[in-house]
Amino acid sequence: MHTLNQLIHRLIDAKIDFVIIGGYAGVLHGSSYVTRDLDICAVLTPTNIQLLRETLKALPPQHRMTTRKLSFLEIPREGEPPLQNLYLNTDWGIVDILTNVLGVGDFERLKNTATAMPFQGKTCLVMSLADLIKSKETLAREKDLLVAKELRAIASAQKQLATTENTQPAAKPKT
Repeated sequence: MHTLNQLIHRLIDAKIDFVIIGGYAGVLHGSSYVTRDLDICAVLTPTNIQLLRETLKALPPQHRMTTRKLSFLEIPREGEPPLQNLYLNTDWGIVDILTNVLGVGDFERLKNTATAMPFQGKTCLVMSLADLIKSKETLAREKDLLVAKELRAIASAQKQLATTENTQPAAKPKT
């Protein structure tokens, strides 16, 4: 996960507008399930693709869903239709960039409900816990349903803690 942390730092430093989604978002919300890739949601405009290329070029990003090794630094070519998703291998691990999350919505929708979280001295946007649960349940794979169950328990514990904190009497000032 160390290299995934480095990937996140690189994306933050490049000022790429993104939201962390998927398994890594679950980890940041407190899930114990380990992930081996980084999933983010972002808009894949030509400008953002160029920024991503500059940010990832030292990690030779290659498309991972193709039969031949195709460099992300060369494909898609300028003027080609916009991409919906990018699935990349890098020297620091897998990074998948989606423009839409099944069951939840597009980047703007996710960004509007995302949680700003501290991340090793920086701040990043992370998919809200409610949206993450919904996306995991929509995917409905066995592993996603297990994570969704754990995330529901985390959400319940957070709600219970907030309720307890709100019902505690205020501390009396010392005289």
